[in-house]
Amino acid sequence: MELADCYRLLGLRTGASFADIKSSYRRLAQQYHPDINQDDRKAKDKFIAVTEAYKLLLEVVPPQEIVPSQPTESQIPTQEIPVTIATPKKPTPKPPHISEIEKRLKWKTYEQLQRYLREKRFPQAIALAEALAERLPDDAEVRQWQAISYQLWGKALIAEKQMLKARIYLKKALKTDPNNKTLLHEVERDFQKLEQVF
Repeated sequence: MELADCYRLLGLRTGASFADIKSSYRRLAQQYHPDINQDDRKAKDKFIAVTEAYKLLLEVVPPQEIVPSQPTESQIPTQEIPVTIATPKKPTPKPPHISEIEKRLKWKTYEQLQRYLREKRFPQAIALAEALAERLPDDAEVRQWQAISYQLWGKALIAEKQMLKARIYLKKALKTDPNNKTLLHEVERDFQKLEQVF
């Protein structure tokens, strides 16, 4: 497996940090774990692939950046260093404010999320929403998108007769956005369907 494939399987950009790799693996391992997806061969294969990618990346990516130690007094040169006065440079333009970057990221992610939901690619939609929620944990809209993704996936799982998994995702939807009354009514309807199927 190529390194680029490993990053892609974990939903990360090439060169992601150790912490990002670990976080993404935990989320995906929980999503595709065989205990949750007992009769789903694709989920089991995905779980195996994600685990292999994670193990390979652990061999390549260092767990933490090594900070060089400060030199001791005996290592500091004692000879005089000539001092030159630098001419002032033109000020470098400041990067855009971080909130602007995050706003753009948020709305680009929202567009991608909508595309995944329309195409009924719920696991990808959930992974995307969870990653954005991790990046913007205090954003109420992002929590709402994440909860809706859970609810829609739960609803689809009911149609596929995967009741245990459906129940898990419906509960996640309520836990993620507990004050959303519209979502609450939708989830209640889904739970009624769940009970009827049993």
